[in-house]
Amino acid sequence: MLRHVDPRTPSVAPRTAERVGAVLRRAIEDGLLDGGLPVAGFVDVEGVRRSVGELHAAFDGVPDVLHTFAAKASSLVPVLRLLAGLGMGCEVASPGELRLAREAGFAPGRIVLDSPAKTWDEIAEALDLGIALNADNLAELDRIDALRPEGCASVVGLRVNPQVGGGAIGAMSTATPTSKFGVALRDPGSRERVVEAFVRRPWLTRLHAHVGSQGCPLELIAEGIAETYRLAEEINAAAGRQQVTSLDIGGGLPVNFSDDETRPTFRDYTAALRAAAPGLFDGRYGLVTEFGRSILAKNGFIAARVEYAKEAGGRRIAVTHAGAQTATRTVLMPGSWPLRVGAFDAAGRPKDGPQVAQDVAGPCCFAGDVVAEDRELPLLDEGDHVVLYDTGAYYFSTPWAYNSLPRVGVHGFAVGADGGVRLTVVRDAQTLDEIAAESGARHRDGLAGLA
Repeated sequence: MLRHVDPRTPSVAPRTAERVGAVLRRAIEDGLLDGGLPVAGFVDVEGVRRSVGELHAAFDGVPDVLHTFAAKASSLVPVLRLLAGLGMGCEVASPGELRLAREAGFAPGRIVLDSPAKTWDEIAEALDLGIALNADNLAELDRIDALRPEGCASVVGLRVNPQVGGGAIGAMSTATPTSKFGVALRDPGSRERVVEAFVRRPWLTRLHAHVGSQGCPLELIAEGIAETYRLAEEINAAAGRQQVTSLDIGGGLPVNFSDDETRPTFRDYTAALRAAAPGLFDGRYGLVTEFGRSILAKNGFIAARVEYAKEAGGRRIAVTHAGAQTATRTVLMPGSWPLRVGAFDAAGRPKDGPQVAQDVAGPCCFAGDVVAEDRELPLLDEGDHVVLYDTGAYYFSTPWAYNSLPRVGVHGFAVGADGGVRLTVVRDAQTLDEIAAESGARHRDGLAGLA
């Protein structure tokens, strides 16, 4: 279970603040955070390696497992390339994500296509390339019937909704009674239709389920996977053979945003699965996982300059360049996605001094663009920097184009044993020319020409 910690009193270990400060100082020295570049994202390469290693270790001894990374959690080709080199596969949910996975070098057999709205063309492409895909519904199976060529190499599965309930964040819960995902198993007649669909299609060999992510306790996730395991056993009994040979158990391990500790761990996850479905790891079924946030969240941060510091209604407000455009979930759902905030001076050194309650606001032109409200921090002044911790997944990799603010530059870093910092470009900051082009500048006279 996730432990609730008051977001007003987040915990950042001094060694973490100093390590982040070293990266920040190097970025400032290199001109990656200056007048024209007031905000950037950073990826901890060694941290990513460590997290992937912990995932593999948690499944050690399982004879057949493919760990895929959910591309939506960090749709950045260099990040995906790093993960491919660490033995990961890739889970994609759109033509764009599939293109990024292929650019990153993932072999087709290590890519899984999930989406509740695949077009005929998307299905045909996946089948032609030999990419695995999970049908979201029975009607999609009919499309695959029509498109699947003889000798197709794609592993084909069906996503089911075990309907075990939701967690604390409804938008992150995908196994509720009315979830848009998968075939609802507890609806009248659905389970029987699923079994019959498998028996009629010998090439349909995988079951897929995903209960949810942030806000979902391990017990709920494990129960949804256990229900899917029981369904596989039922299908195989009905078919008179082991037709279901693999289970895609999704991802969704929650992340602790309250302090530096990784909680729950991947080993906590596998322990919960063993308790709920002891036969899951006995080797009869290959396993596929689709983790995203839990691999990258704690391995990245956002740094932004404080442009102004002012008072309003007796409250201190630090206006920064990191707001809803890059911390969208936190701004729109602060109770569900609170972030730890670090205070650093203009040179990138951690600030100390008395804690002062203050707001940390972003640059977007709406009143709710506040990343942290009434947060106790060392006093922030113009020219200082704030750091948003635990933002390695989703935040800077999938920005919101509100106010036509540019996508932030992203950099990877490694810190040597001597404390030296090495940086590399992951994504260039978006230019104003690129914003204009993306906004249709080439067609500027198009509408006027219709008058």
